[in-house]
Amino acid sequence: MTDCLKLVQFTHRMLAKLGRGGSLPGEIALRLDPHFIEKFKMPEIVVLVTGTNGKTTTSNLIAESLRAAGLEVINNRRGDNLNVGIATLLATNSDEKYQVHGQAAVIEVDELTLYRQFRNLHPTHLVVTNFFRDQLDRAGEMETTIRKIQEITSDFTGDLILNGDDPNTLRIADTAKKAKIHTFSVGRNQMSKEHTNEASEGKFCPRCGTPLEYEYYQYSHIGRFRCPKDGFGEIDPEIEVSNINYDTESFTVDGVDYHSFINTIYAVYNCASVLTVMKVLSLDPKAADHVFRTFVMNEGRNEVFSLSKPCVINLIKNPTGANEVMKYIIAQPGEKNICILLNDNDQDGHDVSWIWDAHFERLNVPEVKHIVCSGLRAYDMALRLKYEGLEDRILVKEDAKEAIHWLNEQKMNSFVISTYTALHPTRAILKKEASR
Repeated sequence: MTDCLKLVQFTHRMLAKLGRGGSLPGEIALRLDPHFIEKFKMPEIVVLVTGTNGKTTTSNLIAESLRAAGLEVINNRRGDNLNVGIATLLATNSDEKYQVHGQAAVIEVDELTLYRQFRNLHPTHLVVTNFFRDQLDRAGEMETTIRKIQEITSDFTGDLILNGDDPNTLRIADTAKKAKIHTFSVGRNQMSKEHTNEASEGKFCPRCGTPLEYEYYQYSHIGRFRCPKDGFGEIDPEIEVSNINYDTESFTVDGVDYHSFINTIYAVYNCASVLTVMKVLSLDPKAADHVFRTFVMNEGRNEVFSLSKPCVINLIKNPTGANEVMKYIIAQPGEKNICILLNDNDQDGHDVSWIWDAHFERLNVPEVKHIVCSGLRAYDMALRLKYEGLEDRILVKEDAKEAIHWLNEQKMNSFVISTYTALHPTRAILKKEASR
């Protein structure tokens, strides 16, 4: 079936000449040969990154850190994390004998499809960022997703890198008996709380069902916890972050100060996972620090566009992600306008009831002047905001072009938050509007 590989590589080259990318080559490959992915001979190091939030940013940070340490790395930079995207990545970075180029592959994999390709990708390392309730009509219960990952890692003999502050993630260690377990944890800081009113999926010990006790919460159910009955949550983390300083945008690990690429707690967790990978691979953490200091967010993750005033776009897809993005927006000084694009296509999840679990009351502050609701479910979003007393600041512009043009005309700093299928079209609109 080398002809299949040649066809896929040819298709990729032709699309590249036309200035187009995407996963079409991989889609063609898997239609012609359902076993396409398992044919590849992978590099010596294969790092898979999965979880609910932060996969794309974390995988890109790991890939860039490995490159900064001198390794030749391939990775799915744009977050094409389904089978067709992974097939495209491998096909366009291999020779005619299916040998993947480079010394390492860093591959973001959707948590719902990880079980399908885990063994075919021959991972040496698996990084799990976190688990939150996400797109219920697409994902089913979060419990099902976790159990599937527990099944595929039950005989995994590689390095399993887990967020030790997430009980939903840490529980995988109990069933991955053959893996080498590494955890990372983030210490108490000025943003930590004794109690939380945010959605908390990890309330009970997965071993015995006893309510977990938290020393502090960082956000949602992420924090330092333990089970008073069986000790679940008591860890000796490989990487432990301390001295988080939001004024200097820095934190400390093993006595060394690092710079955070975004001044948020979830960015610190991203960095902690990267430093854990570097430590496990015995690579110089200074390479990661260089990446943290120079990393530019793109592809709709805190990406900045130069409209009449700066406009920042962020992806949201569940309550926890939305809450963290809103915290970031409100923390930025000065008056601002916000545009929220809510779609309900297959990749977004048809059930948009999650917006009622997100804390949109955070936007009810004087600095937020207007909130433009756009997308296929613009009126659902407007109704949600009305219940938070924001009706005098709501505008509905279902067409994204009109919404972005309105933002530009206001000559005020602005923020766009978008669900998945609206993200890339809106980025294209922002680019065009910025070039006016």
